[in-house]
Amino acid sequence: MTSSAALKQRLLDALRGRTATIGVVGLGYVGLPLARAFAQAGHKVLGFDVDARKVEAVERGESYIDAVPTSVLGPLRREDRVRATTDPARVREVAALAICVPTPLDAHHEPDTSYIERTAEAFGPHLAPGTLVVLESTTYPGTTDELLRPILERLSGLAAGETLFVAFSPERENPGDPEWSTARIPKVVGADDEASRAVAVALYEGAVSRVVEVSSTRAAEATKLLENIYRCVNIALVNELKVCFQRMGIDVFEVIEAARTKPFGFQAFWPGPGLGGHCIPIDPFYLSWKAREFGVRTRFIDLAGEVNTAMPEWVVERLTDALNDRGKPVKGSRVLLLGMAYKKNVDDVRESPAIELWDLLSRKGALLAYHDPHVPRIGAGRQYRIDRESTPLTPERLAATDAVLIVTDHDAIDYAQVVAHAPLVVDARGATRRLGARPEHVVLA
Repeated sequence: MTSSAALKQRLLDALRGRTATIGVVGLGYVGLPLARAFAQAGHKVLGFDVDARKVEAVERGESYIDAVPTSVLGPLRREDRVRATTDPARVREVAALAICVPTPLDAHHEPDTSYIERTAEAFGPHLAPGTLVVLESTTYPGTTDELLRPILERLSGLAAGETLFVAFSPERENPGDPEWSTARIPKVVGADDEASRAVAVALYEGAVSRVVEVSSTRAAEATKLLENIYRCVNIALVNELKVCFQRMGIDVFEVIEAARTKPFGFQAFWPGPGLGGHCIPIDPFYLSWKAREFGVRTRFIDLAGEVNTAMPEWVVERLTDALNDRGKPVKGSRVLLLGMAYKKNVDDVRESPAIELWDLLSRKGALLAYHDPHVPRIGAGRQYRIDRESTPLTPERLAATDAVLIVTDHDAIDYAQVVAHAPLVVDARGATRRLGARPEHVVLA
């Protein structure tokens, strides 16, 4: 049997020499940009996904997310740098495997690690000695060591740190940000043994700008949670101030703009209609759930979650009041939602507050439509089924609405046109502030 030291050296040589094929499980908003980064660094990449449509698209060199355009993916596919498959048995072809699968919350607001477990069970029996497996999915501290590693060891017959290398490296994607691509963002890497840490660092250091080593998988898992909890708590703060200042007749956006002129000790966060994306609305609850195991109450996290999850209802209340002031009930009113993505200039609707707003308004009897230049159609998600197409944003369409609700402040939307033609605009993002003076029919929410 090949020794642990020999397996480690063979993998290091393959990674540093760009002769290793890298596997990526989950070809979504995290996995596909990661596959691109590895391929552009000189590796061959084999992507895995249970969705045959994604696999077929990659095989054709056609992208389905804005972050990796077809103009980039197509040449990588034609050069045979990127391939894709639905067959987990082909993991024997790869030297390293990055797992980028969803980690949602279940109906009880507790971590759903079933995607990680199913991935480990599917790939574990086919792992070859000396393979590196890195979990990138955001999760609670201890997942890699307590959940993933035992399944891989049991099904593969390999021993972590000896014949199998296991690490954790949290994804740090920022969709819609052209400056910070996967390759430019520093990568945190943690492992529970020296050999796994060394090969994991070698995997990423050839593909990203900087690798930041931490002492364990738990430290790496906790790093990602801290990053998102920091944002969650600060967004909750400004969301709470938005409600408070609105009652006082103060424009919260004006206050934040003024405060951010201080050159030290302040970082601007912006209020909105709620939290969205696959990280900030979910990740803090992973830590609060795990903390209960140790008898710790995470009061800041829990309170921030309460504030942020209440924002869609507050926005609906503001819309209801604005319609009432014009003698209209919500029921039967034609409401156009501007923006369904969870943040500006992206096509990602996961956990978007727009979905919650759509549901709340639908239950109140509003007649709903949406416009989003990045989301031409919304089908079904894990917790919703809308099945609508984006409606064109024309002066006639705007004039025919009873209210336009600005949910996502995409740069491609002409807000001057919206304000000029819509009879009522309820702005949950402050998007109309850039126009200068706000007319009476524009309400901040």
